[in-house]
Amino acid sequence: MTQQIAAQLIRLTQDATTEPGRDPYLSALALAVQADLPVLLWGAPGIGKTATLERLAQDLDLSLETVVASVHDPTDFNGLPIPGADPANNGVPMAPPDWAIRLKHSREGLLFLDELSSATPAVQAALLRVVLERRVGSLPLPSSVRVVAAANPPESAANGWSLAAPLANRFVHLPWRHDPKVVTRGLNGCWPHVRPPELNPDAFPQAVNRARRAVTGFLTVRPDYTHRLPKDDVGKGSAWPSPRTWEMALRLLAFAYASDTDHEALAVALRGAVGDGAALELLAYLEREDLPDPEEVLLQPDLFEIPERGDQVQALLQAVVEVVEVRKTPERWLSAWQVLNRIAEAGPVDLVAGAAVHLAALRERDWPAPVELNAMKGLADLPGLLSCVKEAAA
Repeated sequence: MTQQIAAQLIRLTQDATTEPGRDPYLSALALAVQADLPVLLWGAPGIGKTATLERLAQDLDLSLETVVASVHDPTDFNGLPIPGADPANNGVPMAPPDWAIRLKHSREGLLFLDELSSATPAVQAALLRVVLERRVGSLPLPSSVRVVAAANPPESAANGWSLAAPLANRFVHLPWRHDPKVVTRGLNGCWPHVRPPELNPDAFPQAVNRARRAVTGFLTVRPDYTHRLPKDDVGKGSAWPSPRTWEMALRLLAFAYASDTDHEALAVALRGAVGDGAALELLAYLEREDLPDPEEVLLQPDLFEIPERGDQVQALLQAVVEVVEVRKTPERWLSAWQVLNRIAEAGPVDLVAGAAVHLAALRERDWPAPVELNAMKGLADLPGLLSCVKEAAA
């Protein structure tokens, strides 16, 4: 009786409600899982990775199978050989473990591989087919089964190992941090939940085409990013660009374009797929692709639409100055000054400061000074800038 009363109190301490989370890492997790990409959550012990996955399974209405990778042998993932009546003709099937059978019978589910960085290299090798091909021994898991793993950094993992490059390259890597405000609110009975992106089927063809153009266009400009294996073990065990991870990035983009995924969550997911450097350059490329054509802007400097965000304005200014530098004529140079002046009139003049210095340095001796310099008087507040511009335009 005493134990039953104690159990009732324990249940009360565990009761909690949920509310939509606004964390970009939560949104990136939901995006990757919905896109059926294996996800690896990196974070220190005790910060809620397992609890997050339990809530994610509830939000997606999926059964959850948790497998602690560090306490299993390779045969638990490769399958146990079970000879049949006629192994000479039928071979020896590799029997899967019970958790794989449960996932097969449920037809859909979430496989959570915990403590991945504490698994030995032999176990990591055995997990390769499980993560990418969803195959355990002789049993193919249902295509609707999602895979999420969690790992502690090697320095904080029990008997930690760096992730092998072939296994690391099969995941979308997401850093997992604790937010004190979220923890406080959760302990008070309300935890954030993951809301999967709302997909619009009518947008699917356009979203896929746009994603293909984005990835192939970027890799055409930066072919050196097609495959870039890090040289150090830490880098190899994290996200890095390869044909496999670019395919992941393409799928993430397609799902983001076909849904209500916000820009920050997409950026987090892309960084987790192809690494920080490649993702940041891809995002800058995409920003520029969404901006007005700099050549069209030069042709009609009074008619182009000024972007709303400051980073987009900077990207447009940089693009305009770069195309003038590639093909310099006095007409194009003066037109670029009109662009700068129009942007300076619409917002803080310091937005155009860097572009003004760069553009001034492109002037040939016989070109006239732009009349727009007199209008951009705010440049005088920036030390040394106005004198630099005047010297170039004198």
